[in-house]
Amino acid sequence: MIYIQLFLSFLQIGLFSVGGGYAAIPLVQSLIVERQGWITMTEFTNLITIAEMTPGPIAVNSATFVGIRIAGLPGAVAATWGCIFPSCIIVSVLAYIYRRYRGGSAMGSILGSLRPAVVALIAGAGLSMLLAAVLPEVNGERMIQWGSLVLFSAAFIALRKWKLNPILVMWVCGGVSLAVKLIEYHL
Repeated sequence: MIYIQLFLSFLQIGLFSVGGGYAAIPLVQSLIVERQGWITMTEFTNLITIAEMTPGPIAVNSATFVGIRIAGLPGAVAATWGCIFPSCIIVSVLAYIYRRYRGGSAMGSILGSLRPAVVALIAGAGLSMLLAAVLPEVNGERMIQWGSLVLFSAAFIALRKWKLNPILVMWVCGGVSLAVKLIEYHL
């Protein structure tokens, strides 16, 4: 039964996450953390970080991780297949339609109208993750994590002002965060 639940949950994510991995993040959070309760918000934030750092789409990496965590290797297969199945069907149909009607102005209008929705989904996901990192709930209270806020601000400035490579910034932030946690653990 859990395999069917994993398949159907990630089938919804694969079907309704228009705009790629970042657009899927709010839907993954809603279905997996809030509705199913398979992982906590802290685990979800870690999951997104790991899914971003590993090769492949975020939604597929998330499906594989959650599937393994919940039901082992068969769960990973069920969740991953559920996530990619709609894309396989939809892309095949859209490729046929696009090849047939690619010269029309309607196609450009349709694709252009999707951009604002995708930007809003990505912004919402980013804000949700920022709040989880900077204002986590500790013992029923929200407490500001100043270190996370400083690290976020430094990464934001490095990306916007100096146009540094995002992967490099992500690795540096991960390393700094790991070093701080190790120092805190040993003190």
